[in-house]
Amino acid sequence: METVTITMKNAPALFLEADTISPDAFAGKSAAQIAELPVFEGNNPSTLGKYFEIRGGAGATAADTKIVVSGDVAKVKYIGFKMTGGEVVVEKSTDQYVGAWMKGGRITVKGDVAAFAGTAMKGGEMVIEGNAGNYLGAAYRGDWRGMSGGKILVKGNAGSDTGMYMLGGEITVNGNIDVHVMTHAEGGTVIVRGNAKSKVGGQMVDGNIYIFGTIDVMMPGFKPNGEVELEVGGTKAKFAHFIGDVGERHKKKKGQVVYGNLYKKI
Repeated sequence: METVTITMKNAPALFLEADTISPDAFAGKSAAQIAELPVFEGNNPSTLGKYFEIRGGAGATAADTKIVVSGDVAKVKYIGFKMTGGEVVVEKSTDQYVGAWMKGGRITVKGDVAAFAGTAMKGGEMVIEGNAGNYLGAAYRGDWRGMSGGKILVKGNAGSDTGMYMLGGEITVNGNIDVHVMTHAEGGTVIVRGNAKSKVGGQMVDGNIYIFGTIDVMMPGFKPNGEVELEVGGTKAKFAHFIGDVGERHKKKKGQVVYGNLYKKI
């Protein structure tokens, strides 16, 4: 795997939309060619080389390409946009839409990410070593198709609306999570090792939520369904099981109504 290191040299005054910071866009290109890739500062077109020093050359394909993003990229959006393979390592915190619509490969962010990380993610793996903002693994605004595949691990806390309209895949939050977890979800799994606030599983019709800590306010649409012992993410524990959201219309499978599952560690 060939490595390209891009280091911020001229921080943008406005937010920088840089969806070309992706193994797919870099593949087969030299440092000089990568520097010519298009970006937008606000609505002004520019090139990647205006803002970043580029070192190294990419591999022949996305899968053969690793990108290390260095320096202050707190105002850079869309890193890893629609990537299908390879690897991206962001050494500090970054802005919105990290890994949006990604299909494969791996993204590691060593700081925090802002809202909409993993938007409509279809595959691959994302590790966020800090905190994640709102709408993690959610649908794009106005759409109903959220994350459908892949895995996201947040080592810190996550904001509101995680997994909104989620269809598949897995999100693990090692810390606490804000309101609206898996709202409107039709599949997928969210694991929270810390505490949750409220509106957990609202209007959920399928999928699984595991809460290891506390839930401030339970949704009234979830019905107790006994207790179970499970191994979740390598941890064995006893959980109270709830099914819901019973106020929604649910599909049937082999004649049985399919509900979303909420598991609260006892």
